[in-house]
Amino acid sequence: MSLLTEDTTAGGGPADPGPVSAPHRSRAERPTSYRVADFPVPTGREEEWRFTPLNRLADLFTDRPPGAHLARGTDLPAGADLSELDPAQVRALDLPAPGDRAAAVTLARSGGALRLDLGEEARPDAPIRVRLTGTGPGTTHDHLVITAGRFSRGTVILDHDGSGEHSELVSVHAADGAELTVVTVQEWAGDAVHLSQQDLIIGRDARIRHVAVTFGGALVRVSTNVRHSGPGGSFEGFGVYFADPGQHLEHRLFVDHAVPHCTSRVEYRGALQGETARTVWVGDVLIRADAEATDTYELNRNLVLTDGARADSVPNLEIETGEIVGAGHASATGRFDDEQMFYLQARGIPAEEARRLVVRGFFAGLITRIGVPDLQDRLLAGLDAELASVPGTVGGTDA
Repeated sequence: MSLLTEDTTAGGGPADPGPVSAPHRSRAERPTSYRVADFPVPTGREEEWRFTPLNRLADLFTDRPPGAHLARGTDLPAGADLSELDPAQVRALDLPAPGDRAAAVTLARSGGALRLDLGEEARPDAPIRVRLTGTGPGTTHDHLVITAGRFSRGTVILDHDGSGEHSELVSVHAADGAELTVVTVQEWAGDAVHLSQQDLIIGRDARIRHVAVTFGGALVRVSTNVRHSGPGGSFEGFGVYFADPGQHLEHRLFVDHAVPHCTSRVEYRGALQGETARTVWVGDVLIRADAEATDTYELNRNLVLTDGARADSVPNLEIETGEIVGAGHASATGRFDDEQMFYLQARGIPAEEARRLVVRGFFAGLITRIGVPDLQDRLLAGLDAELASVPGTVGGTDA
């Protein structure tokens, strides 16, 4: 695969919060609020919305009761607790506030939250699984709170499928010394719209692995916000996405290094096929003045399979202290390499099978890092189904 761009530049700036209507010089300046009225309806001129087709999202920006039902199923192993929180209990948890209008509407209209809790030193012997199925048409709002107690260890898998227009909040807190993996899978029907704000707080010497897999949906936008709240914390975020004609798949990350001696690693890979396939990846990392000895790196790679597909990739670094271990980012977008195809075909592999092997290998390295064998097998099978409809590839030249 040819790589078109690779960027390791960095820059810094002030991080003072500003009002909602103010222009945002720094990622840290973007406002958060619990009140819907504090967020005007986006126009598309805002930096955080400039890639998103807003004409599909009007209903999710409207503050009114949900118009559809969301079916929910859970698989809860021993060592994990499940409870329903009413709105007053949600407010008492002092969770991160919504970062945009859709998330604020969800907080106001979700009617509370589902809480998944791992107690101190809990070690469930199987993943916690939550399946959310849209029964659309109509809007739904959902809030999930995941808490991992001190020195606990576990995995939570969130599966999304069905139809409708769904907005969600996912609030995650890993206490000191906890190790938590959160996997969010978007396999929606072809008409579904999904907006998600996922907030992760990482305690002292805690570790969170966050995995995003997006294959389905007409428009999917997952915004993942990470905050280190104690020294020694570690964040690993990786994801895969595959866009077909008519799909808009968008993934945004903000990693906030506010305390010293923390690490973060981000890697996302995507593939696109079809004239109107569109993907967006935005990765923002902020290293604040007090975050000495930070070590961070983010990487996004995209494979364009056909003419007409478009991938936007925007990595950003803001650095406010020079006392760091390392900070870098890279972005690469390209097409199939003729030499790879020639190598495989010269060894008797048919062209379609050669394409499948190249793309499967492009994704498999990340999928197999999830660590849940049955889920990995399911996702690889889903990838093969996506590849079965590839009409051909573009060879050789840069996009």
